[in-house]
Amino acid sequence: MESSTLHTAPPLIHPLWLRLCHWLNALAMLIMVTSGWRIYNASPLFNFQFANELTLGGWLGGALQWHFAGMWLFAVNGMIYLLCNLFSGRFRQKYWPLSPREFFQDAFAALRGKLAHADLSHYNMVQKAAYLFVIADSLLLVVSGLVVWKSVQFALLRELLGGYDTARFIHFYAMSAMIGFVVVHLLMVALVPRTLLAMLRGR
Repeated sequence: MESSTLHTAPPLIHPLWLRLCHWLNALAMLIMVTSGWRIYNASPLFNFQFANELTLGGWLGGALQWHFAGMWLFAVNGMIYLLCNLFSGRFRQKYWPLSPREFFQDAFAALRGKLAHADLSHYNMVQKAAYLFVIADSLLLVVSGLVVWKSVQFALLRELLGGYDTARFIHFYAMSAMIGFVVVHLLMVALVPRTLLAMLRGR
């Protein structure tokens, strides 16, 4: 008597809506950062400028148009991401509870290269903290960006951030923090390539 083995598909790690939001957000950030560097070069905050080869827009007017296009993509996509996370229960499931003690344990394990990645559907405490940080940093980018873009219309936000000039610095530092996260994120992907496959295929 012959027996047949049923092959079941591996469990879904990332739903389609999450993968779409992830890649659209990556595109939006690439557009905004590179165009933002060109805008920064027109009125630098510090004694350096970004190489033109790394910027988008060609000139200030073109960079502003690209930046606004990326801004709308980032804002709409981010809103969809947050709403889907909240209404699906994924936000509570993936990012809660938080434990400072477990965070330091996982961080120390990560520094020693011993942080487990066997179950990609489970976020360790470092990942939880990092993703929550990115959400908060994204909101700070939006708020400070609104002040830089429409300082008169968003006068209350401008005052809460300490004025227009301060908002520019906050926007720059928030952008720098986002780039720092992306660098670490790409390093982790290089160390655990399965995470990239999961974000492409969902499994």
